[in-house]
Amino acid sequence: MDFGLSPQVEDLSARLWDFMREHVFPAEPEYAQWRAAHGDHDRPPILDVLKAQARRRGLWNLFLPDVSGLTNTEYATLAEITGWSPVLAPEAINCAAPDTGNMETLHLFGTPEQRERWLEPLLAGDIRSAFAMTEPAVASSDARNIATSIVRDGDDYVINGRKWWITGVSDEGCAIYIVMGKTDPDAEPHRQQSMVLVPATTPGITVVRSLPIFGYQDQHGHCEIVFDDVRVPATNLLAGEGDGFMIAQARLGPGRIHHAMRAIGMAERALALMVDRAQKREAFGGPLADQGVVQDLIARSRIEIDQARLLVLKTAWLIDNHGAKGAATEIAAIKVAAPAVATAVIDRAIEVYGGAGVSDDFPLAYFYAWARVLRIVDGPDAVHRRSIARQELRRVRPFVG
Repeated sequence: MDFGLSPQVEDLSARLWDFMREHVFPAEPEYAQWRAAHGDHDRPPILDVLKAQARRRGLWNLFLPDVSGLTNTEYATLAEITGWSPVLAPEAINCAAPDTGNMETLHLFGTPEQRERWLEPLLAGDIRSAFAMTEPAVASSDARNIATSIVRDGDDYVINGRKWWITGVSDEGCAIYIVMGKTDPDAEPHRQQSMVLVPATTPGITVVRSLPIFGYQDQHGHCEIVFDDVRVPATNLLAGEGDGFMIAQARLGPGRIHHAMRAIGMAERALALMVDRAQKREAFGGPLADQGVVQDLIARSRIEIDQARLLVLKTAWLIDNHGAKGAATEIAAIKVAAPAVATAVIDRAIEVYGGAGVSDDFPLAYFYAWARVLRIVDGPDAVHRRSIARQELRRVRPFVG
């Protein structure tokens, strides 16, 4: 691996940092104040201002190699920068989940008609989307458990089931769901599931509630949804019947690079805040930075962040050169490692800040909540550790003894 940045990524990084300092960080208090004065899910106008600024600066759709020309390894550096402001920056440059994964899915598996109707407006930032996979009644970490039914009826599919933690549904711009369910319960376990495109306004969809995360109500929502005889044309099927599991695996590989690097960005901002606090806050006759225990927190954070970043960059390089299958173990590993490091570093920063760290005066409390959630989304840590262990148990050793 070459750890040097290409001239293109050097330029994009510099422009992205300028955008962050000049527009994104100053917009954070405006975003928070507007939300406090309005409904939980009303869309703050500053988001559209930021998106317009990003487009003018050429910072748009950087995540998709066929659009941006960037490899996964190159984009990883940019994803980390957006992690410094995880609520605003990814959406501002049209690189926010779940839209990124949905755009990748439509790009890879959509028909020309599906791409024209849904991918083009997503790439333009005109609409948002949701990915409906997780269910409350089953352990959705094992996708074979999914119980939502997708039944062919003439020229339509009819969908029945309940989903939850479906991110983005409360956003007023959310226009399309990608829904995963079972089309053939009697097929082989990994051929039972399919994915269909369901417009958000389709009759029979009920948004039951938006679920908060550790008490934080996300503006875009993480919703519980009921599908009651929801009918869509059979042409809304993605790829073929039984391809749902395959699509899910293809979707999650690059997406985990994005999540992991944004988690590292959060950790870097937490470390920057920790250092600033340690240098400015005085106790026991001097700055906190003079205390050995605080120096230990800073040093361990630096080491762990750098270790996690190297693992993610290796994984991105493997995906670029060998595909997601060639990086399966590493993809599972970064899903465990990066959020764990972020959680630990943010926790240390909270310790240095004391009571201020658990308030909303600083971003640390929200960062901690979201970093902890990342250890569950896209499959909990235990599932990924299980996958890694299975690979390790099958590995042939050059020598044992």
